[in-house]
Amino acid sequence: MMIERRAILWTISSPRFSRNLLCLVLTFTFHSLAGPTLWAAQPESQPPQNPLRDLTLAQLGDVRVTTASKQPEEVWRTAAAIFVLTQDDIRRSGATSIPEALRLVPGVEVARINSNRWSIGIRGFGSRLTRDVLVLIDGRTVYTTLLAGTYWEVQNLMLADVDRIEVIRGPGGIIWGPNAVNGVINIITKSAKDTHGEYVSGGGGNVDEGMVNVRYGAGHNGIDYRVYGMAFDRGPEFHPNHENYDSWRAVQGGFRMDVAKNTRDSYTLQGDVYDEGVGESVTATTYAPPYSQILNGTAPLSGANILARWQRTQAEKKDFYIQAYYDRTNRHELNFEDRRNTFDIDFLDRFPLPGSQEISWGLGTRWSHGSNPTKVSGLFFLPESRTDELYTGFLQDEISFFHNSLSLSLGSKFLKTNYSGLDLQPSVRLLWTPLKNESFWAAFTHGLRTPSDAERAFYLTGFTGAFINGSPFFARFNANPNFHSEELNGYEFGYRQLFRNDFFIDIAAFHNHYGDLFSEDITGPTGLEDNPAPPHYLLPAQFGNGLVGTTRGIEVAPEWKPLPFWRLRASYSFLQMQLKKGTNALDIGTAPITEGSSPRHEVTAISGLDMGKKFSLDLTYRFVSHLPAQKIPSYSTGDAQFTWHASPNVTFAVVGRNLFQPHHFEFASDPAPNVAIKRSVFGQITWQQ
Repeated sequence: MMIERRAILWTISSPRFSRNLLCLVLTFTFHSLAGPTLWAAQPESQPPQNPLRDLTLAQLGDVRVTTASKQPEEVWRTAAAIFVLTQDDIRRSGATSIPEALRLVPGVEVARINSNRWSIGIRGFGSRLTRDVLVLIDGRTVYTTLLAGTYWEVQNLMLADVDRIEVIRGPGGIIWGPNAVNGVINIITKSAKDTHGEYVSGGGGNVDEGMVNVRYGAGHNGIDYRVYGMAFDRGPEFHPNHENYDSWRAVQGGFRMDVAKNTRDSYTLQGDVYDEGVGESVTATTYAPPYSQILNGTAPLSGANILARWQRTQAEKKDFYIQAYYDRTNRHELNFEDRRNTFDIDFLDRFPLPGSQEISWGLGTRWSHGSNPTKVSGLFFLPESRTDELYTGFLQDEISFFHNSLSLSLGSKFLKTNYSGLDLQPSVRLLWTPLKNESFWAAFTHGLRTPSDAERAFYLTGFTGAFINGSPFFARFNANPNFHSEELNGYEFGYRQLFRNDFFIDIAAFHNHYGDLFSEDITGPTGLEDNPAPPHYLLPAQFGNGLVGTTRGIEVAPEWKPLPFWRLRASYSFLQMQLKKGTNALDIGTAPITEGSSPRHEVTAISGLDMGKKFSLDLTYRFVSHLPAQKIPSYSTGDAQFTWHASPNVTFAVVGRNLFQPHHFEFASDPAPNVAIKRSVFGQITWQQ
């Protein structure tokens, strides 16, 4: 028998709150253009009028990325399935949040649960908190060790300040450490020197009811800075039972300062502070009547962070950096609370050796202290306050052969947490670039998701709805002190080539073998329990490591520029998951639920068209196959954005999202009933100077 734990373990909540209208009823979009692929963005200060005319795919293909190695390298020199969303891609997509922008990346599954919740996964295992994917913002890890994953509703950024989003599909464990099992999402904002001047944007519509973004930047004598503020108010999605609990409002501000007094040293200091009201619907279980009830209300969420980084370039391919950050989180949900302070320090050093070798090594540590006072008796942590610890080191050697046309990377990550001993994450990557615009690559990586408080210190009770001899019957997941790391052995192959400067294709294939995956285990027979009172029957369970399995698939992302002012892009992702119980496993049915919660097929097609110097039209088509475990049917839908560059400083846009139907379902809600995603239209106006 299954307990509904998804809303609490990976979700712990779902939103509701009373509506609050922002103002501004016109439109906002940012100064145009390009389209989603792995291509470079242009500076924000003066919006280009015709980037599709001005840039060829060959020029755009030389973009340098940093996620694969923490050092700038061309896409052609990257032995990983990497995809880059640029500022132009994000702007032309009409996205108002990071998850919406991630829909454009092949191999990334994004499903909206309700107005303020998403399920996101890479190559399968989509979940509310994206527990097998490491998410970073300017090098700051936003992965929570409490429940293993990322709270997407508090990862809000002023999208006009995002330079690019680099996404690695597949394990990225050597450089970035644990929990990058299925991928890395690295969100990189612009340097302060690229955001001088004033920027004001505002808009609203039927779902995105009001939004405003303001930024000012300046600089002098090697010191550049910016400050920003943003706010939005989002209405609920479609609820068949008219319980419109999931409204969402947020206010956020922050700053960034970059200092480059000489060619050797650069310094960055940046920070953010936010306050949100997130509507949610959660299940509260108690041992006394009514035993289980659904609570609708508003969860106050707030937090702040500050990051400092120093980088020194000593010579070509010889540099180091040190980075530190502090993050404060306050989550006051209806059935759960988390007050958390996180400190992180990261060091990396790189230097060449004779024989065309390049050594990279680094050390890092993180302490995250959380306090989780009990709000309902059916959900608690023991002890209530804990400190999660992470200690890491890595060593990598990159060796080049045949005038750099062939390179071999060997290395391993070493890590230890308060819940695990010393673990290794070795990796081998081979890259062959026979031509400047052609590359083949292959890789093997051993990745780990380390235990979290959710498995080691968490107690979750569910009421079965039944009675035995007149006493209520519950099932409870108890803390499992023996839960250990989930493991992955990943095998990948990729190919990318640019043909005739107007057609590009990127292909990646993978086969992953997983062991010790998360399971829900029955640990004993039903018995009568009288502590806590009143007496009740209990079926004991715990979260275990009882599943094994494989995933395999392919991702294809072509791009064609038939005319200088027209770009066509597409992607197709195929995923096959096969999960089962391991030897002597006690799992009660987690495998088919996990396996059937990721789409087998995903298709995206995008057209970006510039019409003269003043207008642009961007169209996006999306198809997602059905989710059998969620009972979510397949769907097709489309987005559109029409942009008018009224002057070099003023831009108007109208954006339509999910246009093919009044509403459709993308992922199951917990507690039910499911929430459907509405068709929406909003307008935007942007002024900058």
